[in-house]
Amino acid sequence: MRVFLTGATGFIGSHVIPELLGRGHQVLGLARSDSGARRLKAAGADVHRGDLEQPETLASGAAVADAVIHCAFDHNFQTFFENTRKDERAIAEMGKALEGTQKPILITSGVGIGTPLDGGPATEDVLNPRHANPRIATELAGAALIARRIDVRTIRLPQVHDTSKAGLITPLIAEARRAGAVAYLGEGKTRWSAAHVSDVAKLYVLALEKGQPGARYNASVEEGVAARAIAEAIGRGTGLPVRSIDSGEVEHYLGWMAPFAGLDMMASSDWTRARLGWEPSGTDLLSDLSAMDYAVLADT
Repeated sequence: MRVFLTGATGFIGSHVIPELLGRGHQVLGLARSDSGARRLKAAGADVHRGDLEQPETLASGAAVADAVIHCAFDHNFQTFFENTRKDERAIAEMGKALEGTQKPILITSGVGIGTPLDGGPATEDVLNPRHANPRIATELAGAALIARRIDVRTIRLPQVHDTSKAGLITPLIAEARRAGAVAYLGEGKTRWSAAHVSDVAKLYVLALEKGQPGARYNASVEEGVAARAIAEAIGRGTGLPVRSIDSGEVEHYLGWMAPFAGLDMMASSDWTRARLGWEPSGTDLLSDLSAMDYAVLADT
């Protein structure tokens, strides 16, 4: 298949490219700059120029492909709500190009959207349309396409990591440096699911080749890693002190990330593994945090 890949030069998308090529697919990657276009060509992908700010350019890429993998997202979390609306518009525009075809589109969401109302790990069968996470806009946009009989498949991401990045943990490190300490709330028992980026890239390709219309797939490998363990790993890497804080101190230590302090973001992937034959083999989160070059991270 010729696959239109948005976010092709990003953290996850750049790992999806070799997985697709290795399985015999062609890649048409979205690039918004000359430097991005050069990177895509070097990776063996064709180039489609466009930008999330111009959703019609994404639609034109979808129109000339056999399938779409939508990894692009504006990761400025300080404008998170606005960015989810931008994602909603992008999905809607690409949907117009796919309507009346059998072409699949894989969209990207977060595992938290599948958290049951009574608690516990997020699962693939749960979708709460009134979920407080603004990223629900992505899944509602996907649901609107499904209602028009478009083949939508959703990949829900945990904290995706290697030794250079680690999802929300990367900005957490920046906030710790600003505050002068790595903090966790209370006893640090809240847990975040995680997966190595190489395993996530493989899941996108499996969902493309073996997935079903309307299905949601959890990309979690570790169901939950405790906040205290994450904080202690960051403390060892940065040399910053690690401390427990109460709710009144959260904003000082975590800044804009304060709303995440008490969130359990656990997720099961048992259903995903059984349906797609996904067999993760990447490094675990704490090992990657231990091997991370924090001096380089401070300069990025």
